[in-house]
Amino acid sequence: MNDLSWLSRTELLVGKAKLDKLQQAHVLVVGMGGVGSFAAEFICRAGVGQMTIVDGDVVETSNRNRQLPAMATTLGLSKADVMGERLHAINPDLKLNIKHEFITPDSVDLLLSEQYDYVVDAIDSLTPKITLICAAKARKMKIISSMGAGGKLDPTHLKVVDISKTYNCPFAQFIRVRLRKLGISRGVKVVFSPEVVVKESLMFTDGSNYKKSAYGTISYLPAAFGGVCASVVIRNLMHDPAHG
Repeated sequence: MNDLSWLSRTELLVGKAKLDKLQQAHVLVVGMGGVGSFAAEFICRAGVGQMTIVDGDVVETSNRNRQLPAMATTLGLSKADVMGERLHAINPDLKLNIKHEFITPDSVDLLLSEQYDYVVDAIDSLTPKITLICAAKARKMKIISSMGAGGKLDPTHLKVVDISKTYNCPFAQFIRVRLRKLGISRGVKVVFSPEVVVKESLMFTDGSNYKKSAYGTISYLPAAFGGVCASVVIRNLMHDPAHG
């Protein structure tokens, strides 16, 4: 039997029945960047029993200001592998699946052929994000999607809303437009911030991995997004009768 003594403070807060629901759950987290790495760690530390993490990228120097796997000692290493070691160091009994891939129309079908109790979309590139959201909705999977964490400074603005209610978020606007063209105007739960972006922080990239531009970031803001995403997952899993 697994030693759950490390979750004693969690059980004290939520009770054994809800902790048991978390132990029985399987959560998919796509993207191990600033948002996804923190979301994955918080979900692991809450006691979720099985996780699948996905990221095809490696650690770059510019990641170190905001991403859990990014350190001077992990430069060039797989983000998914670094996070996998970290999650297992937190919970050696965690059932963990690691996938080293970027989301594409071809890969998403295979990825979502598994059964997940919740999906965390922490992708920061437009086309892969749309692909995952649409595929999850088509399969009626529960999903929480992170909108833009770049170009912002104040975590107290964060909100959880339907995507149709987002504003002051350029990334969310792009997502809304693309989803509407695919017949989806609502029904996607998202974390977003209505704080006006610092436009001067925008930079353009080489367009690799479907990403053409990015805003500057501060250390704590993506982590705050990850924390809110994790909280949505954890709170929903604990109150889902299917895990009783």
